[in-house]
Amino acid sequence: MKQFSNSITGLPAVFKSACCLLLFGGLYGCLGSAPLSGSQNFARLQSTAASPTPVPVPDFDQIPAPPDNPVTQGKVELGFRLWFEPRLSANNRMTCATCHNHTLGFSNAQRNAAGVTGQRGARNVPTIYGSLWQRETFWDGRAKSLEEQALGPIENPIEMNESLANVLKKLAQVPYYQQKFQAVFGSGPSAEGIARALASFERALMMAPTPFERYQSGEKQALSPEQVRGMALFFSGRTQCASCHQGPALSQGIFANIGIGMNLPQPDLGRFVVTGMPWDKGSFKIPTLLNISRTAPYMHDGSLSTLQAVIEHYDQGGIANPELDPRVRRLNLSPSEKNELLAFLNSLSAPDNLRSLGKLPGIHLPAAEIERLILNPL
Repeated sequence: MKQFSNSITGLPAVFKSACCLLLFGGLYGCLGSAPLSGSQNFARLQSTAASPTPVPVPDFDQIPAPPDNPVTQGKVELGFRLWFEPRLSANNRMTCATCHNHTLGFSNAQRNAAGVTGQRGARNVPTIYGSLWQRETFWDGRAKSLEEQALGPIENPIEMNESLANVLKKLAQVPYYQQKFQAVFGSGPSAEGIARALASFERALMMAPTPFERYQSGEKQALSPEQVRGMALFFSGRTQCASCHQGPALSQGIFANIGIGMNLPQPDLGRFVVTGMPWDKGSFKIPTLLNISRTAPYMHDGSLSTLQAVIEHYDQGGIANPELDPRVRRLNLSPSEKNELLAFLNSLSAPDNLRSLGKLPGIHLPAAEIERLILNPL
């Protein structure tokens, strides 16, 4: 029997309940009374406003986080600065935002990304929307937490290509970082502090209610009739989209082989390289669908340039290989059904609160500089 990594265990009870409600209450239809998608984060659960903007800064102490790294305003402020900090890279020019560009859905609109040496990785840049809900990170799940993931790109030779020792030396020369690390962590700049601050910033990045969520909350004009039909398809047993794309980030967090790249002479084996389990060959983490219309191209290798191409891939039953997920099979969708699915996927986008986070006083940057960084990251 094919096995899958992850489950909804480990989430706080209120959020676990949201996942379970979606899984058992709305997975295969019954959309007239289906619960919310589960892509609400704490800010959205707190808000009763139907309008998708403005997106508030959440109560940081209420954001789910590991016991050893609770989210605080100080950590988020520090993490915001570090997100746009070129000193994390060997050439002092590349930042987290270079690849995870806010204007491009926190991706980069390319199949992969070039590091400081110009060398390109083999995998697509994943968005950070929905990071609050991640456990294993990277496409193959090799990092067990956001904290562990945060340090990986800094030392990766085909990304930032810098040593943590050099990063700490550079940060220690900046008065802001000397003071802020001391205030937040009680010490000077440290690798652990960088990881915890970046992870806290990512957990605090939240979205307004999507049109889909607003529809499910009773705002029936939030979706067009075409989108409503697409929603019915998405949650139907016929497509089984929601068997993977459900839960708080519209991703169950499992790993699956859908055939992408498995027809190549030397395919990327994904999760198998981490676990060594034969059923993980060619499996990759199911991505979030939050703001999916803004994060093209798609799949772990960026090989599908549009959502239409993604729908075609599933309609054709993926790419055959021994470990193909059994849920991936030919769908035989009509042209109108494909358009309806596409319309529904476009309803899963909404503004985020990055600018609201940028107004936190402890960031200590002028508003004009923050706006420049958001719109024109290095």
